[in-house]
Amino acid sequence: MPDADRTLPAEPTHHHGIPFGEAVVVWAKVAALSFGGPAGQIAVMHRLIVEEKRWIGENRFLHALNYCMLLPGPEAQQLAIYIGWLMHRTAGGLVAGILFVLPGFVAILGLSYIYVALGDVPLVAGLFFGLKAAVLAVVIHAVFRIGSRALKGPGMVAIAALAFVAIFAFDVPFPLIIVVAAIVGFLGARSGHAAFRGSASHASAGGAVVRDADSALGEHTPEHARPHLGWSLRISSILLALWLVPLALLYVFLGPDDVFTRIGIFFSQMALVTFGGAYAVLAYVAQQAVENFGWLQPGEMLDGLGMAETTPGPLIMVVQFVGFMAGFRDPGRLDPMLAATLAAILTTWMTFVPCFLWIFLGAPFIEKLRGNQVLGGAMSAITAAVVGVILNLAVWFAVHTLFAQVDVFNFGWMEIEVPVLDSLILPALVLSVCAAFFLFRLRLSVIVTLAICAVAGMAWVLGNS
Repeated sequence: MPDADRTLPAEPTHHHGIPFGEAVVVWAKVAALSFGGPAGQIAVMHRLIVEEKRWIGENRFLHALNYCMLLPGPEAQQLAIYIGWLMHRTAGGLVAGILFVLPGFVAILGLSYIYVALGDVPLVAGLFFGLKAAVLAVVIHAVFRIGSRALKGPGMVAIAALAFVAIFAFDVPFPLIIVVAAIVGFLGARSGHAAFRGSASHASAGGAVVRDADSALGEHTPEHARPHLGWSLRISSILLALWLVPLALLYVFLGPDDVFTRIGIFFSQMALVTFGGAYAVLAYVAQQAVENFGWLQPGEMLDGLGMAETTPGPLIMVVQFVGFMAGFRDPGRLDPMLAATLAAILTTWMTFVPCFLWIFLGAPFIEKLRGNQVLGGAMSAITAAVVGVILNLAVWFAVHTLFAQVDVFNFGWMEIEVPVLDSLILPALVLSVCAAFFLFRLRLSVIVTLAICAVAGMAWVLGNS
């Protein structure tokens, strides 16, 4: 790009020279390669958008990522929305965000059809048996990976421990844990305590740093990316209507007890508190979907996470499977498959529409958040609490993966699930230990680990059928 292009004043029209059609192709490529959780997805975007295409520079990329990490929801998808919007206005953000989710939605929907139609077939049963055992190791690996970054000092360790005890022993709701952690971090950072100073976000993918001045967008802020109250109010009104009007219609015409209304309300609430990534919120989703609503069984929750781990897109797409099973089990007057499909669409809609709202509403104002130590402290405390919540998820998965029977003991305010030791499922234990060895010792990728365990699970089930 000629130097003159970067010295032009910001105008309402784009002058970075990147056609919208080319952007669509690039975002489709990002979507197709978005495996491996948020770290892998962010690395893919960095390689394609910053290093190869040089659309934006390193500093702008990291600044956008820091903002996305402050928001509820999948930060990788929100980062795609942000960059798409920065490059090609609202249409660019919509395309980038939708494409990021679409491949995973289609893949998980197809796997869900197979799951309910052929789940009793030995080959399919073995596939999910192997995935289930591997997912347990994946979640334990996530505890260590996130904990090593987040628990910097005894204060953060204490927050993680208290969060674990709160959700494990006292069934404290996940949203309340997040709110309390945010308040503690906010107050700690405001008091100047060193333990609550915000830390750096994800590191870049390495290689030569691309300066903002050397990127296609340059150092200037495009006119459309500057704060404009009128535009913010208009786009927020539209997105709020797209999010909440369907929910209101379900409540009015189907009533509060209908499965579709419950799905809409529950996953709308989740969209507000999904800090810390999919693993953190899954503990609460599993608790509510399995124990409160009865939409699926504990083992089925693990099967759904296995689907999300092996398909492109955010791991939070596992909620689509939860909604699918809810509709399938309680179809009302509809055909079960039709009800399941509609429930999966509704769940995805309620989960991801708010992501567009957070970006389009707040992105023009993010300069005010640059270097804000108080917000950084709140996020540090939330991340520490998330470690404790994920540890609870690992314990919950272990109990329901490795044991066929579980007893519930009440100790006053505490209610704890204790496995029946005689019901240990030895093949599941062996597969989980092998998966942990692959991840921790051999450092194999999650996809390779899941594939090996899936094949092993099919072999074991077929050999014993």
